[in-house]
This record gives sequence, structure tokens and C-alpha cells, in this order.
Amino acid sequence: MTLRQAQGKRANALRGEALLEIGGAAHVLRPSFTALVAAEEELGPLFALVERAGAGQLRLSELAALFWHCLDPLHAVPREAVGEAVVAQGLAACAAPLRVLLGQILKGSG
Repeated sequence: MTLRQAQGKRANALRGEALLEIGGAAHVLRPSFTALVAAEEELGPLFALVERAGAGQLRLSELAALFWHCLDPLHAVPREAVGEAVVAQGLAACAAPLRVLLGQILKGSG
């Protein structure tokens, strides 16, 4: 099963979830309140993060940190594995899950 096939079965788009392949397995990225607060504590205001992303100024470390904070805690992986997955897949492949998470941050679930 490819990541694309798994996405329809595991990620709930209505909740702003996305998938990221880490170590050959699909992992759900869920932008819960707790995850976003933790990301904001580390990365600064989320609106500024969205603005930097829109301007093409999002750093690789910020991208990996946002993904790591949004991982399902029951299936979490080491932070270094998230960074390695981003590097292995490239920024273009990571743009899709990033877009989903940023969209959820901006518009919420309502």
C-alpha cells in the first residue's frame, strides 16, 4: 500500500490530519490543540509560522518540528527520524502534509 492509498484510510481530512512517511511507514499528523500549543512554544506564534511558510521562509528545522509535534503520540517516533524523513523525501513531497496542517491552523475545523 502506498502512502497515497493509506491516506484515504488513516488520515481524517475533516480534522486537518495528514500523513507523513517515516521509516517506510505512514504516520498520522494530527494538529490537536495540545500539539499546536507545544509547537507554538518552540517555534513562536503560529500565525507568524504560516506567514513565513507562505513567503517561502520556513526553515527545515521548523518544518520538522511542526511535523514532530503533530505526530500521534501513540505512534510517535524520535524527532531525528522526522527530520531524516523530511530530508529523504524532499521539500516538494513534504509540501502536501504541510499545506494540510497550515490550512487547519488558519481555518480550524469549523
